[in-house]
Amino acid sequence: MCFTKGKKAEVDALKINYSIRSVWPHDTEAFTQGLVIHNGQLYESTGQPGTSWIGLVDVATGKLDKKVILDNRYFGEGIDILNNKVYQLTWQEHTGFVYNLKDFKKIKEWTYKSEGWGLTNNDTNIIMSDGTNQLHFLDTVSLEIQKSISVTDEQGPVKNLNELEFIDGYVYANVWQTNLIVKIDPASGKVVGRLDLTQLYKDARKANPRMDVLNGIAWHPETQSFLVTGKHWPHIYILKIDNPKPTR
Repeated sequence: MCFTKGKKAEVDALKINYSIRSVWPHDTEAFTQGLVIHNGQLYESTGQPGTSWIGLVDVATGKLDKKVILDNRYFGEGIDILNNKVYQLTWQEHTGFVYNLKDFKKIKEWTYKSEGWGLTNNDTNIIMSDGTNQLHFLDTVSLEIQKSISVTDEQGPVKNLNELEFIDGYVYANVWQTNLIVKIDPASGKVVGRLDLTQLYKDARKANPRMDVLNGIAWHPETQSFLVTGKHWPHIYILKIDNPKPTR
């Protein structure tokens, strides 16, 4: 992301540089809503009524071993895994689901007032986005909101926060309908970094013209790899990003 002033483009002071380590195949039928790595395995959730599911991803083929298929009335959204449980949001149905990770049997449902978009966790709370500039921190047992923060950058509120990932003390969020991932300080709500993936979007579009927006972040701590994809994208890109632990 660059800011223009007259004819001169200014370098984005918050730009996060990246390099591509490798590229994996991704199922172009997947309308990606959530992406997470747990115990070395890649999980994905998808949306759209009738095609909303959670599955384990075969990284060699990109295909999903579907573990949960939602009823047609639900539009699936983000997922997260914590304490051997899988948490899943739905978009406008105000309903979330909790499953046992071992067998994907549903443990409970919960309701929320906002829309449901993305999920991650900081080991203490489930963190939820709802398409606004708010991030909500939920109790892991009651799933009630304990606190919320407003996310802002130098231009004001950053809306359309979507898929989330918590990495080394910071929340990374896709900004819906852009090619940006923002890095958020959860203590202040301030954006402290920006990853512009326009080139990856263009590359994916060449391979699949019917692809949709960037959405999907996963972190592999053992290899320090940052995985990104999008809705109907033909690839998952494995990236090395600069300075994942800046000083506050």
